[in-house]
Amino acid sequence: MASPRFAKASLPPGLIVRTGRTVWSTLWQIMMSRLAPTDQSGAYVRPESQFRHRVDLEGTDTSDRYRLIVGMGCPWAHRTLVVRALKGLEQAIPIWRVNPAANQGIWVFEPGQELEWNTLPQLYQTDQPDYDGRSTVPVLWDTQSRTVVNNESADIIEILNGAFDTVAQRPEVNLYPAALKADIDRWGDRIYEAINNGVYRCGFARTQAAYASACTLLFDTLEEIDQVLAHQRYLCGESLTLADVRLFTTLFRFDGVYHGLFKCDRRHLRDFNYLWPYARDIYQQPGVAATCDLETVRQEYYGNLFPLNPGGLIPLGPDPALWEVPHGRSTMAGLAA
Repeated sequence: MASPRFAKASLPPGLIVRTGRTVWSTLWQIMMSRLAPTDQSGAYVRPESQFRHRVDLEGTDTSDRYRLIVGMGCPWAHRTLVVRALKGLEQAIPIWRVNPAANQGIWVFEPGQELEWNTLPQLYQTDQPDYDGRSTVPVLWDTQSRTVVNNESADIIEILNGAFDTVAQRPEVNLYPAALKADIDRWGDRIYEAINNGVYRCGFARTQAAYASACTLLFDTLEEIDQVLAHQRYLCGESLTLADVRLFTTLFRFDGVYHGLFKCDRRHLRDFNYLWPYARDIYQQPGVAATCDLETVRQEYYGNLFPLNPGGLIPLGPDPALWEVPHGRSTMAGLAA
């Protein structure tokens, strides 16, 4: 006699969903705590840069001495590349490129550069053998003293603007003039808090309240800047300054990354009447477009921030050719039409 056939037992769908959500939520919290530290409210807190030296070139030989270490997807490194291009320092200060190693959580040097280090932490430890802090980009590296001069982008763009004029191809370009320093610094502080770091505070928030606060501040500030730009070409008037550079590298990534991945989705950059042409104006300045690699930006953000994009799919994103559309702001005074 044939044995009776029994229906296969299966877990209730509700149990599967609850178990999956619990496991993923726990793992997500663990991964996010390593990726992005937060305060008690769940708001992202960016660690401070550790190397804050300046460059004194008086009486020194600058030829082939300094290197700028950058990751092409990083907005903080990108701002140093923009200043380097605007000043014409490409020959005087060569770059070394690093790429993110997603499975290690560190930067590794791009192959083919014939360097003595494989990873960025190894370079930091050349300066300080016992260094166990964050090894971040950008880095201004002194090849003679074999030390990290500075790894704070806000400092490095000031250094590049003024310390290397004797070897710059465009020394007349001054992005930090004395008469505008107070305005530039004021805008820089606001842009950092609300926009540069603000998009990360949206993307890395670990509570709804922290996210809502960051997102509201972000878009309120963007809307305020949009209105300022209705009456003047740049943030501090009719001349491009470091404040504009600091804002630009976040705007360049906004629609392609931050709008979706970081949930900065109240508006696209291209929805703003003045911010969008303003961003294209900066992109179309001499040398700036060559520093902009939207494909690498999307690959690095969507491909490496696993907790935010566990499926690993890379969106196609907006057409990069949109950045070439004439900006229409040449009726105002400035560096270029």
